[in-house]
Amino acid sequence: MAKQFETLSETHKDFIKRQHMFFTGSATADSRINISPREIGALRVIDDTTVIYLDRTGSGNETAAHMLADGRMTIMFCAVDGPPLIMRLYGTGKSLGWDTDAFSTLMSEHYEGDVPLGTRQIMMLRIDLVQTSCGYGVPLLDYQGERAAIENWHDNKGPEGIRAYWQAENQTSMDGLPTGLNID
Repeated sequence: MAKQFETLSETHKDFIKRQHMFFTGSATADSRINISPREIGALRVIDDTTVIYLDRTGSGNETAAHMLADGRMTIMFCAVDGPPLIMRLYGTGKSLGWDTDAFSTLMSEHYEGDVPLGTRQIMMLRIDLVQTSCGYGVPLLDYQGERAAIENWHDNKGPEGIRAYWQAENQTSMDGLPTGLNID
């Protein structure tokens, strides 16, 4: 039932626009596998083989460490309403920090120049395989809205508190790998 494609089609892009969340998966040969849920508003389709998403401050910074060490990443979407479908984007990712020209350019071109409080970096995935599958096992769920928790946490910490958190909690992965996060 799975189908494979070399690039994102317009049908794939339309499916992405209708989702409320996505999941990222990454690992190195010797690390734990990290899987994280993300809100769809953070994601942008750049072209048929590239997607980016804003990586906001969270409890860990595993994906950045895995991108620095290995680069393999998968992004998965699954329809929780409407027709069933799962779509995975396989490829090589990288973390683009505040200190890069690419970060500034992408923020300007794809996020109207607005850097939400708590944004650590932009993650970019260069897609080498798109795979869809039936999604028959995914339950139907009703979307109620985004949680305010992350915004509240960022607001309560403030810019300096967030930078202190990055320094204390986001410099290495849970397996001791450097994340490459620049806090200057």
